[in-house]
Amino acid sequence: MTQHIFTYDCTLRDGEQCEGISLSLDDKLRIVERLDAFGIDFIEGGFPASNPKDIEFFRRVKEMPLDHARIAAFGSTCKKGTPADQDQGLADLVECGAPVVTIVGKTWDAQVTRALQTTLKENLRMIADSVAYLKAHGLTVVFDAEHFFDGYKANPDYALACIRAASEAGADSIDLCETNGGALPFEVEEIVGVVARALPDQQLGIHCHDDSGCAVANALSAVRAGALQVQGTVGGIGERVGNTDLLTAIADMELKMGLHCVGPDNLRDLTRTAQFVAETCNLSVPAHHPYTGASAFAHKGGLHASAIARFPEAYEHTNPRNVGNATRMLVSELAGKASLAAKAKSLGIDLSGDARTLQAILDDVKTREAHGYSYEVADGSLAVLIRRHLGLYEPHFRLESFRVIVDDREDTGALAKDAASEATVKIHVGNRRIVATGEGTGPVGALDAALRMAITEYLPQVANMELTDYKVRILDEEGAGTSATTRVIITTSDKRGSWGTVGVSENIIEASWNALVDSIEYGLIRAEG
Repeated sequence: MTQHIFTYDCTLRDGEQCEGISLSLDDKLRIVERLDAFGIDFIEGGFPASNPKDIEFFRRVKEMPLDHARIAAFGSTCKKGTPADQDQGLADLVECGAPVVTIVGKTWDAQVTRALQTTLKENLRMIADSVAYLKAHGLTVVFDAEHFFDGYKANPDYALACIRAASEAGADSIDLCETNGGALPFEVEEIVGVVARALPDQQLGIHCHDDSGCAVANALSAVRAGALQVQGTVGGIGERVGNTDLLTAIADMELKMGLHCVGPDNLRDLTRTAQFVAETCNLSVPAHHPYTGASAFAHKGGLHASAIARFPEAYEHTNPRNVGNATRMLVSELAGKASLAAKAKSLGIDLSGDARTLQAILDDVKTREAHGYSYEVADGSLAVLIRRHLGLYEPHFRLESFRVIVDDREDTGALAKDAASEATVKIHVGNRRIVATGEGTGPVGALDAALRMAITEYLPQVANMELTDYKVRILDEEGAGTSATTRVIITTSDKRGSWGTVGVSENIIEASWNALVDSIEYGLIRAEG
């Protein structure tokens, strides 16, 4: 039987300690629902009674019909000199109604004497009494052995005494915390092995931080040494540089180590789960993130793309479908005909039987990229370019002219935020000539508003399209100054997904207009197809 490794998610506690992240109560409940559906075993909800939001969270989450996950509340051992049955923090943990309670306790002697300012003996009492008190209330108890690896290196006998006290008091799992993130995988594996031999009947877990870039590797090393529970956050978000990326660790354990975490069916939802949590946290999944990033299975070099078509394993360590991702072919000056043909196919265009046209398109792409274009994130512009070469492109509208006015009504210096833009476009749709004016905070927003005002009546599909991102890059041209070439990337979305388009010009407004036109044209092509 395949060994099951318990997954313990602390996105809602450790993850929320990441700089720039603040989750609403509804956000936290939605994440719980998603992680439960994904198959996570334990979801840590936060500190009961620490703030009104978490108090309400534990009240609300009890009403949710979870299919798999168990909710854990987080706290600490009783205070020094305070009996466990008189400690308010422990009482709050019991009162919140969570079936699982995780308490953190010191295991590094220097932390005990300097941070807690108490004796080593009293700390052992605090650990044992707290675990025993919670167990007496019928709770599943996880003991987080804080700074365990630093503590073990400094004083192995005392670090072991701390976790032995928790074990003898009845802790269901003792999770060793690599709190400072400075240990390396071989150290973690060795130390966890020592603990596993010292406490052979005790379930062990691992909780790592990523300060030295080793959190996932350290978690896997701990599992190799006998840990049966892995703590982490979705995307590895957390304080400082973050925690173990639980999703990456799950994929590694399932696909590389032959272990069971969420099972192959749920694993295929890995990428969507990462995207959901990131979006809820107002983040994006980094493009180069393992398994779940947009570039995780993207191929740019022509040699790579050619090989992928015949032998995917040559450049893909696992089938991207295993984790709900997909192979992507990027088209650039490094691309070959195989890359372009594969990319065109993904856009619904078959170039396999027309070698001459394929070469012409590839030459055009390379020439354009030499002048500043980039099609790696501009599928919409690439599709329009290919259709032009094939004689399949018929513009839905034609520009006669546009004009943009930026009006700054009050000069308040460098902190001014009162400028407004107005754009007027003269557009032809069929035999109709339309003049429209739009307003916006910036010139591109004003152009977008004016264009939509002009064409939506005749091309109603435009109403379903939304400009969601706008990026500008000034391309290096020594001595060019304000005349340097500007590249604009626009991302547009509709109900079916999103696409990128690119515009390049020495004039930022013209570059923006070109990218904007491609975005609307490709959106209309999508809607018709």
